[in-house]
Amino acid sequence: MQPQRIAPTDYTISVNRDRAQAVVPGGFLGLSTEYWAIGSYAGHDPTAANPVLTQLIRNLAPGQTPVVRIGGISSDRTWWPVHGVKRPIGVALALNSRRIAVIKAFAQALDAQLILGINLEADLQRIAAAESQALLTGVGRQHVRALELGNEPELYTWAWFIQADGQRVPGRGRGYDFGSYVRDFRWMADSMPQWPLAGPASGSDTWLGSLPTWLRAEPRIGMVTAHRYPTSECFLSPMSPTYPTAARLLSRRSSRGLATSLAPFVAVAHARHLPLRVDEMNTVACGTAKGVSETFVTALWALDALFADLAAHIDGVNIHTYPGAPSQLFTFTRRHGRWEGRVEPEYYGLLMFARAAPAGARVLRVSGARDPIRAWATETVNGPTRVLLINVDTARAHTVDVVVTGRRRAGVLERLLAPTASATRGVTLSGQTFGAQTTTGVAAGPVRATSVIPIAHGYHMRIPSASAALLTVP
Repeated sequence: MQPQRIAPTDYTISVNRDRAQAVVPGGFLGLSTEYWAIGSYAGHDPTAANPVLTQLIRNLAPGQTPVVRIGGISSDRTWWPVHGVKRPIGVALALNSRRIAVIKAFAQALDAQLILGINLEADLQRIAAAESQALLTGVGRQHVRALELGNEPELYTWAWFIQADGQRVPGRGRGYDFGSYVRDFRWMADSMPQWPLAGPASGSDTWLGSLPTWLRAEPRIGMVTAHRYPTSECFLSPMSPTYPTAARLLSRRSSRGLATSLAPFVAVAHARHLPLRVDEMNTVACGTAKGVSETFVTALWALDALFADLAAHIDGVNIHTYPGAPSQLFTFTRRHGRWEGRVEPEYYGLLMFARAAPAGARVLRVSGARDPIRAWATETVNGPTRVLLINVDTARAHTVDVVVTGRRRAGVLERLLAPTASATRGVTLSGQTFGAQTTTGVAAGPVRATSVIPIAHGYHMRIPSASAALLTVP
């Protein structure tokens, strides 16, 4: 019998099981959406919340309490109507008992913890107080992790509002800065029920750099929140390094760079024993980014970015999605009383991350990986070692040897695949798929996994172009 030929190795990756970078917190991976999107996602009937949505979220936090943020830009576009107070300019959605009942039913179905946005930009204590009280009472305090006052206040000087005469006006004057925000926050918080507050919900490193001042001024902060997007299509030339392309999205700057930029702020929050959560993150902040944001490259980006956040000791990430978003995770329709969902490529990347990084697992040190191969590893107590390999080379496959200290048993290899890096359909994880439509929220089809027997140089694998592989070693 001829000996089996082993393809030459491009990279040798070593996993050190004695050294850990971090531990995966429970509820690390969550979702973020807008108030106005709740009807499209969960439905309008609190007695018949969308079970497909519920299952898709459960998939991302198996055996955990999911953390879901409802807010985004709609935090400052929503209010609970207050008798005698005129609807503020720019407010487009009025909360009512039925809408809040749907949010409650959604939270109950998941046993979720919610981060709920509160209108700060309207600059009226009565609105913040009424909205906070209505949400805490209607949803149930047991499901509210924190109230997040405002959204990206660094943008309040931009002309977002539209008055009746068609003139655009900003929410605050030109002199509005972080100091002004601190005073605003303190004044509004004084009117709100006693409950943990979250903020500053900012994507500005300049504003986040003033965290110590804000945390000293506001003792009710229970969570520091930040936003991160690697690319944006609005107001940028296609030549800009942050204009969305597949190559830019797959660069280290777009995944690991996001986590590195937050490291100083994580240290500030943790010094005060507060979690820092990136409660709004996705691929494209503004614009449509057709040909990028809806393609398979988003799944590969998500895998690397989420692990980078873990390694940076970030306490949680909420991937932002809503109907029509550049990188929406799913869409839903209801026909004859039955919910159907269409799952987008990025969701598959989130699902693979959930399998690779279970709650409580240690994130291990990995050496030897370099572009285009990215590598991460986790290990659970008395459980398996999981090694994630991501090939961001969209043109060719690479062969990899993985050496796991102290592990010599046969491993199981699962793959995340798509026809091409730019594919919008045909994505599979372990051979399974949600298909064109899912009525269950559970991937279907036979599981396809291969056994990998270690040889002299470790576990030898071929990683196809633009794909990811998860090796589980018992």
